[in-house]
Amino acid sequence: MVLNEVSEVTPTLAQHWVKTELPLHEKFTQNSLLTAIRGVITRVGKLKEQAKEYYFKVLLSIYQCPVCGGKLYMTGQSECSCVCGNTFDPTLAFQKSTCCGASLLRKTFHYVCSRCHNIIPSKFLFDERLFDKAYFREMMQESRRREKEKRKEIRRLLPESGSGALVLMEEPELDSIPGLIQDLNDFIQQNPLELGHLAFDTQSAFNMNDYREHILSRLGWGETLFSDIDSLTEDPRLDKVWRFITLIFMQNDGEIELTQYGNDIVIKRTYNETYGER
Repeated sequence: MVLNEVSEVTPTLAQHWVKTELPLHEKFTQNSLLTAIRGVITRVGKLKEQAKEYYFKVLLSIYQCPVCGGKLYMTGQSECSCVCGNTFDPTLAFQKSTCCGASLLRKTFHYVCSRCHNIIPSKFLFDERLFDKAYFREMMQESRRREKEKRKEIRRLLPESGSGALVLMEEPELDSIPGLIQDLNDFIQQNPLELGHLAFDTQSAFNMNDYREHILSRLGWGETLFSDIDSLTEDPRLDKVWRFITLIFMQNDGEIELTQYGNDIVIKRTYNETYGER
């Protein structure tokens, strides 16, 4: 009997807990201490501003404007002004170092003694950290200037980094190499050509003029791949050799331009006055 009563009561308590559990933000809004802390923070901020204003008012009451002798007011971080329009750094104007009794120098984040260069806290800073706006503005301008000069120098060096044009001092002469012309004639017209395990008769199988006309008929004024030019013979491997040889001679004659493109070759037609084509 007791076990049954416990089993009936336990789910009821769990269900009640789930129903009454509130989201976290609602818990905060219903907590009087957490709600009141916002007002405390606001009051502390106002008190801090009033204390700061009173501190500088008392501190500046013993100093006068170096220009007109008028009353001074704090107008910024370690900056005071007079009604005459004079604005200056009161730390540099009025404060001396406690170590040497010398004037102070302003650095990026602090003041130092002008003699021994010890760091001297400024009494004209309430709870701020010194930040030299003029210094950082100057540094940013200098950084931009250096970056601009760097880009300008890179643009100047880029054209000079490429290879210069190849200038031939004299026209190449095939006769300067003994037997070269005869070897070329034998290569394209008469003697059998052996390439590795391949052997074929150039005199009976190859007519360069036929291949030239065939290639030109397949070329437009754009770019054409070597693999897109169809074969003239039944042997595709042999035909590829003849096409390649013809292209080399056509490039030498200035009819075409050849450019390597991976495992393929890009062929581009050029203007040639000899053939009256464009």
